[in-house]
Amino acid sequence: MRITEAARRLGMSPRMLRYREALGLLPPVRSHGAHRRFGPEELSAVAQGVELEKRFDISPAELAFALRVLSEPAVAQAVRDLGLRIGRLQAPRRALDFEKEKALRLLQGGVPRGIHDGPRSRP
Repeated sequence: MRITEAARRLGMSPRMLRYREALGLLPPVRSHGAHRRFGPEELSAVAQGVELEKRFDISPAELAFALRVLSEPAVAQAVRDLGLRIGRLQAPRRALDFEKEKALRLLQGGVPRGIHDGPRSRP
């Protein structure tokens, strides 16, 4: 089906559907004449995107950026770095950090978590 029929079925304007396409929120399927054709899969994908936007109260542009973060490692790293810098994310604990904390507790006279006084003797 053509864009006007697809938009009608989805409850949106053809302009909004074209906007979604420009954002990369539509599967890349075109007919031989460069006209976009919509089938059940394309309608379902658009409907799924609209559902995500409603559920998480986000715009189509925000959804498109989220997809970019998931698909481009450099973008994901830049967003992660910003999240750490502004305190929205915590740096993951590394094994070395855990061992350092355990050693500091031992030096301070504490017992590391998970370690008991030693083997228990039987009477």
